[in-house]
Amino acid sequence: MSALAIRPALVTQVRPDSIAAELGFEPGDRLVAINHQKPRDLIDYQFLCADDTLTLEVLDAQGQTHQVELEKDEDEDLGLEFETALFDGLIQCNNRCPFCFIDQQPPGKRETLYLKDDDYRLSFLYGSYLTLTNLSQREWDRIAQLRLSPLYVSVHATEAAVRTRLLKNPRAGQILEHLQWFQSQRLQIHAQVVVCPGINDGEHLQQTLLDLAHLHAPESPAVLSAAVVPVGLTRFRPQEDVLTPVTPAKAREVIAQVQALQQQFQGQLGTTFAWLADEWFLIAGLTPPNTVDYEDYPQIGNGVGSIRQFLTDFETAATALPISRSWSRHFTWVVGNAVEQAFQPILARLNQVEGLTVEMAALNSDYWGQDITVTGLLTGHDLILHLRDRPLGDGLLLPTIMLKPQSQTAPEHWLFLDDMSLAEVSQVLNCPIQVIDGVEGLIQTCLANDSAPSVEHHP
Repeated sequence: MSALAIRPALVTQVRPDSIAAELGFEPGDRLVAINHQKPRDLIDYQFLCADDTLTLEVLDAQGQTHQVELEKDEDEDLGLEFETALFDGLIQCNNRCPFCFIDQQPPGKRETLYLKDDDYRLSFLYGSYLTLTNLSQREWDRIAQLRLSPLYVSVHATEAAVRTRLLKNPRAGQILEHLQWFQSQRLQIHAQVVVCPGINDGEHLQQTLLDLAHLHAPESPAVLSAAVVPVGLTRFRPQEDVLTPVTPAKAREVIAQVQALQQQFQGQLGTTFAWLADEWFLIAGLTPPNTVDYEDYPQIGNGVGSIRQFLTDFETAATALPISRSWSRHFTWVVGNAVEQAFQPILARLNQVEGLTVEMAALNSDYWGQDITVTGLLTGHDLILHLRDRPLGDGLLLPTIMLKPQSQTAPEHWLFLDDMSLAEVSQVLNCPIQVIDGVEGLIQTCLANDSAPSVEHHP
């Protein structure tokens, strides 16, 4: 990988009452250097700002350079937020995985939808997955020096030939060597395995999970957990990808295989270690495991236990629901049809509140060509197709997972994966839309006694 140019970090927000606010920082300023060192990324920024005495080089929005000196408590945050976490650009993927979601999208959409992230820094900061195939020695050394752990690694297969076939990259076969390096450095990863039927399932999946569990040594666990995820396919995927969708029968087969290994790992390691993504149970038509089965939810960001956590959080919050309200409200709650059955208890409990009616619109995605769809993949096209001629009541309730917030813009400008905005969909459906975050947002919106604007965000 060639060296990337370091650009001054663009400030987008200055938190009120922060050190940066007191110093006069404003959005549009650019941070050039900290103690005469140019930060490559947010990791450098956090590391360099840990000192109690700082000299900052700043380029203001008018192009004037300033030097700012300050003293603060050690590790005290300055209060700056930046346009991006990477000041020297994104390290992009050099693999050609046939199941890559980026390659399963139509052309002509916003540029960011086509960026193939394989950057260890985003993995450390935000839990995104990388493959470890494109790291230079400089980056390996930096991971060790700064103790960047845990990282999140797409393993898919530990057998060299199988992983090389999946990633279409000769370096992919070095995965066990790479994981052993983490063990030697006493650093950790969380792993994921995207199961592609006929390629890395069956005995290959068995071998992969056993190899990963072997690296969960109690004295120095290099692999903290593993998530097993079904491959997701869209109608835009390349014709030559030779991939097979996961059927209900295949889902039940994988569930049985992994659950048998989970019992083995519990006896050997004292942990379930390998978890099945919620989608396996949804595809198979089975109920997801109980809360206790997910331990401390180590793979929640990978869709492992998110349904159970949502149901558990709702059960807790529902104890405070009123018996009745003095007004009548009628909402349509949009979800992917994959969770239709799982969320029936929530729907029933909300409708026990006198004066409140919530209907569920459980949709599949025509846009992606899927019969079974998770909520996060529904698009503006899908909402219009399925809901245009349906009575929607006082408004639509849309989970935030369906949308990409646009920097410094109001929710009505947030975009679906097909680049339609909330405002466009609201106008076509002639219906107010309210964006909800999690259980609290759902309940707060359902019980609010006011007239919502066209688009409203409830955190």
